[in-house]
Amino acid sequence: MSLSLDDRLNRIIGRITSEEFLQNQGLGNEIGFWIFDYPPDKELDVRAFIDGSVLPTLAKRVPAIRVQNINLFELVIDLLKERGLLDQVLQMQVDKGNDAVLAPLRSVLKEDKLARRIAEKIDLQDIDMLILTGVGAAYPMLRTNTLLSALHPVMQDTPLLMFYPGRYDGYSLNLFSKLADDHYYRAFRLVD
Repeated sequence: MSLSLDDRLNRIIGRITSEEFLQNQGLGNEIGFWIFDYPPDKELDVRAFIDGSVLPTLAKRVPAIRVQNINLFELVIDLLKERGLLDQVLQMQVDKGNDAVLAPLRSVLKEDKLARRIAEKIDLQDIDMLILTGVGAAYPMLRTNTLLSALHPVMQDTPLLMFYPGRYDGYSLNLFSKLADDHYYRAFRLVD
């Protein structure tokens, strides 16, 4: 029997505050990458839970669990602003449509570049875990399976938790429960 989303959400804090999670124990030499998948139509509920429950609870723990939350959509927008491309991209989208924008963005938003950008934003010595959000909003500008692969050498022993609007079955990511992404099998489902 599968759990309701509320039941699954309520299991997150216990899971991510456990020593097994924080120390990457029991993973059979795999990296500590975790995915919490959820129905895409529940995006606002999940965001509210992260901001209203998960992050405050981690901060109040004694000792506090130090977490960095990176919204992938905001990361993309910030990168485009810094490169002076945001206005051009938005105008191109208006003039030529979404598909015409994606090809020129690929060189700027390659997942290995985004992984390096994430590495610049975090100090692994100062955090206990990294949380990635904004996956759905960043689509189709980046591919999460490729980004996760690019983050493998960056994260070392620091656990990573990605909130994913869609379905992850342990072998492949299915964004919005409709769009099949490439296979990705190096992460674990946080809560079944």
